[in-house]
Amino acid sequence: MTSSQIDLYLASGSPRRKELLAQTGVTFERIAAPVDETPQPGESARDYVLRLAHAKAESGWQAMIAQNLPIRPVLAADTTVVLGNAILGKPENAVDATRMLKTLSGSSHEVLTSLGLRHAGGVEVVLSSSVVHFAVLSDAQIADYVASGEPMDKAGSYGIQGRGGLFVARLEGSFTGVMGLPLHETAVLLGRYGMGFLA
Repeated sequence: MTSSQIDLYLASGSPRRKELLAQTGVTFERIAAPVDETPQPGESARDYVLRLAHAKAESGWQAMIAQNLPIRPVLAADTTVVLGNAILGKPENAVDATRMLKTLSGSSHEVLTSLGLRHAGGVEVVLSSSVVHFAVLSDAQIADYVASGEPMDKAGSYGIQGRGGLFVARLEGSFTGVMGLPLHETAVLLGRYGMGFLA
């Protein structure tokens, strides 16, 4: 595939986002876009995910410029799990993952995924919100799941598309949004710029 055939750059290393974005009908290449994901003091979860999607998209755009790559839009995303007022990011270790899963057990939480599309005119940001209802989990179920390694690179310490989906009793919202890239919102956003199946 030549650079002229590429619609955009994906500023994410997530294999899940790569698979989902391919379903929208766009052609893309990945680009590294490192940002500091530390929440700011007093920052709400919504402000946090919107800020990170914006920052990742801008970081990808600056990387594109620095590497003298062909100018293309840059798509980025950020997902966080919210329980009450607490932001549950990726676990630091198995102990942290266990703590998060025990907190989520038998309760409902919100999953926020924001999209940031950087183009020549600036950055457009979109937010997807879903509510996930977890079943009550036993200590053995949590320990077994943590031992599988699946929770370690995922916000809230679970992956709905994997074994973690067994814990989800009910979902209100976007399954793909909880995975990390809400397909409908992504397709609509890209379609406004002439890309993908909804263009």
